[in-house]
Amino acid sequence: MVSPEPAQSWSHEPGPVFSGVTAEVIEDALIHLATENEQYLGELPWQAGAFKGARIVEFIFILSEKWHLDQSTKYQAVELLERFMIRQVEQLCESCRRGVGSHGQGPGSSWRSVRDQIVNTFVLRLVSCMQLASKFSLHYTRVTSDRALKFLQSLKYSYTKQELLESELAVLNTLNFHINISTPLAYVELLLEVLGHNGCLLPAKPLHQVCVQLMDFCYLTRDTIYDTLLKIAIENFTPSKLQVAKFLTVKEDFMLLAVGIISTGVFILSPGHWEQVVEHLNCITGITTQSILEFSYAVLRHILGSATPEQHHESCGTKASEGRIVPLR
Repeated sequence: MVSPEPAQSWSHEPGPVFSGVTAEVIEDALIHLATENEQYLGELPWQAGAFKGARIVEFIFILSEKWHLDQSTKYQAVELLERFMIRQVEQLCESCRRGVGSHGQGPGSSWRSVRDQIVNTFVLRLVSCMQLASKFSLHYTRVTSDRALKFLQSLKYSYTKQELLESELAVLNTLNFHINISTPLAYVELLLEVLGHNGCLLPAKPLHQVCVQLMDFCYLTRDTIYDTLLKIAIENFTPSKLQVAKFLTVKEDFMLLAVGIISTGVFILSPGHWEQVVEHLNCITGITTQSILEFSYAVLRHILGSATPEQHHESCGTKASEGRIVPLR
């Protein structure tokens, strides 16, 4: 729900501007993101998250900093690489199965060939995903072919510009040119916009900065945070394989991630507004208050090494996976 008239501007300081568009535009954008998120979760492959390991994410983040890319680009590169790699593995495995059946080859050598192909081209594909992601940032640095080749050569790869171009095309073709992925940061920024319109007078620029730092932290410690969240949700320290599998939609839920990050950021930066913001986020997204609290608890626990905010964390009557997006009115 978005109030028809915007509240007073959050801040007069330079930085992110949050009260620059009408409520109708914001609401349409929020419905679009919610729908996109639901569609992705509804078609989620069981391998989702397999290529978001801490070392891969750290590699992309460090390279993004080296190349002076903006925040959104690095998240988009992670998501692009993830979706491309899953699709590529599926295609290569299917091709391998057909080859074994038609040529009578042993499966061992074929699977090794698939693995070697993936491993040998992984860094090249990663760089291609970063190149493609950088092209959506019209006002920031783009990763040119010369810059990409120079980096690959520093790692002792001997790719040519033609091979680099072919790699970009391989990513595009594999993803059917659907590469303009909304990142979790887009969800965070839009929700901050809604909060501003709905009268939450928060320190915009500092909160945005804290949310970006928390987003980095959540990407880099993804498995640890969601492992804690799962154990909270099921009230058990030894989840079954079925529970882990069912929890996958929670791990890939961008809206839940964004809501949890904003809640955590407000708790750190402006705790006096925290309960109000959590209530607003619940009304805006339909994600339960309990789910939001549990997410903040899991993140803060790993930041601080303690159970803050313990006083708000009661028994887990509502599971995190039950917090879903509802149509805005």
